[in-house]
Amino acid sequence: MSDDTLASAPLQPATSARVVLIASAAAMGGFLFGFDTAVINGAVDAVRAGFSLSAAWTGFAVSCALLGSALGAWYAGPVADRAGRVRTMQLAAVLLAASAVGSGLAGSVWTLVLWRLVGGVGVGIASVIAPAYIAEISPAHVRGRLGSMQQLAIVLGIFAALLSDAWLASSAGGASAPSWLGLEAWRWMFIVAVVPALVYGALVLSVPESPRHLVAKSRHHEARTVLRHVLGMHDDEDGLERKLEAIRASLHREHHPSLRELRGSHAGLLRVVWIGILLSVLQQFVGINVIFYYSSTLWHSVGFSEADAFDITVGTSIVNVLVTLVAIALVDRIGRKPLLVVGSAGMAITLALMAWCFSQATGTGANLSLPGSLGPVALVAANAYVVFFGLSWGPMVWVLLGEMFPNRIRALALAVAASAQWLANFAVTSTFPLLAQIGLAFAYGVYALFAALSLVFVLYAMRETNGIELEDMQD
Repeated sequence: MSDDTLASAPLQPATSARVVLIASAAAMGGFLFGFDTAVINGAVDAVRAGFSLSAAWTGFAVSCALLGSALGAWYAGPVADRAGRVRTMQLAAVLLAASAVGSGLAGSVWTLVLWRLVGGVGVGIASVIAPAYIAEISPAHVRGRLGSMQQLAIVLGIFAALLSDAWLASSAGGASAPSWLGLEAWRWMFIVAVVPALVYGALVLSVPESPRHLVAKSRHHEARTVLRHVLGMHDDEDGLERKLEAIRASLHREHHPSLRELRGSHAGLLRVVWIGILLSVLQQFVGINVIFYYSSTLWHSVGFSEADAFDITVGTSIVNVLVTLVAIALVDRIGRKPLLVVGSAGMAITLALMAWCFSQATGTGANLSLPGSLGPVALVAANAYVVFFGLSWGPMVWVLLGEMFPNRIRALALAVAASAQWLANFAVTSTFPLLAQIGLAFAYGVYALFAALSLVFVLYAMRETNGIELEDMQD
């Protein structure tokens, strides 16, 4: 059997199910990623009122976890290369569970910020390790679909967070109203995150270590065992040895990569690293997390009731889940780049439409309103924007970051790109309240501009990775 035949051969049904289960357990980190970052949505107004925060401080309280995420993402690669992917995922689960309880019991804004930073570190670690691990245990011909499970888990986490926010606020009579044990509902919004964190920690106890990490650590017998179980190579020892040799060859330069490995002739870094960084930054600069962090406040501010604003936000998250399923079905059939092109064009158009709608708004602050039918038009445009993002830049960026880097630098390069993504997320999230004071039309106009730039970037800088083995990825 040739290498190409081996790469393209269909998996045995039992093996396919095993790979999906392993990838699903790892992708649970994405669920926590989505839950932890979106849960603040329902608590924004209550936190602002409870701690008497200004617009700038509100932006920082919402976005502070993202600084922790950048830190966690930066160190996730080196930690994963030393301790292994599985141990690193377990560390993320512990940090997220501690953050959930600490944030819910915070007695001051500074305590809340501290525990949100701790949770952010856990989210940052999970954001790096899950896509890297899934890519490393997945056969090339299904890697895109399995890699997309990270984004599916993220959007499911967002949906679960927004749904629990809405239910807690409704059952208590408002996010600021007392709930169980006398704690306000917004505190329980944070505390419930301890449940998926514990589930994640338990699930990753059952997954095997990445065969590429095992080879890097010269644990070849264990790597053979994992490859047999994951790829089903029980009757093809020659194919198994060729796979091990391909992994060894791709790792031959250095077992413990350092930042020096990322250096190149393109402004100090390898071209592929710059592409990963720009891919990450542009994913955030199109403003997607404004929808998921501030949407309840946004729709409330333009005339919808608090209950309706929560319902709209939950509905948007459902749209996001459904369209991500469509992306998973398409990614290995038509490739990553075509989906990114469609997504960029669609986001630029819908964001521009939202900017136009808000340019017609009257009033300011809590008294802002959209005249006539512009409220429903803005709502449709916002959901169409989520559709285009969920079909493309949402799942495709995580798929590409998990597979586009050469084996010897994958974890480290992914950590650098993910750190850039979290810093970009922080920049967008923390500045939105200030941009909104200038005008929502201005804010969405800025995001529309970056969506247009993302289209140019994809057309001229991105390379298709569909069907290429990880061992064949080049600098």
